[in-house]
Amino acid sequence: MGPFLATLGYFVIAIIVVVIGLLIFEWMTRQYKDWEEVKRGNQAVAMSISGKIIGICIILAFAIYHSFTVWDTLIWGAYGVILQMIAYVLFELFTRKFSVETKLKENNTAVGIISMGVSIGLAFVIGASIT
Repeated sequence: MGPFLATLGYFVIAIIVVVIGLLIFEWMTRQYKDWEEVKRGNQAVAMSISGKIIGICIILAFAIYHSFTVWDTLIWGAYGVILQMIAYVLFELFTRKFSVETKLKENNTAVGIISMGVSIGLAFVIGASIT
């Protein structure tokens, strides 16, 4: 029964970390509200959100694999979310010719795809660094 309870615990932690992460990302976004844009059919924002969810989950998967306790997983998961947020801010700063946030609001799917790629790609790097 122990492994089943552990899996349930990790599942619950993953849901909590993803929801909190998305709430913080929503707070960081100034020009639009994520879920309102998704409701309007904004595919670029949906791709960006998907990248964040997948990215957070990748980091959590590495954290689960390398942690000895549920608390280790929670700490590494939270740290990974913070690093994902830093990456999001840097992505906005490094694209000087346009605002990522503006282009996502305009439903620019090319920017949505790149945003998704940044989140997923860096999640693998962050996850692989968890020891």
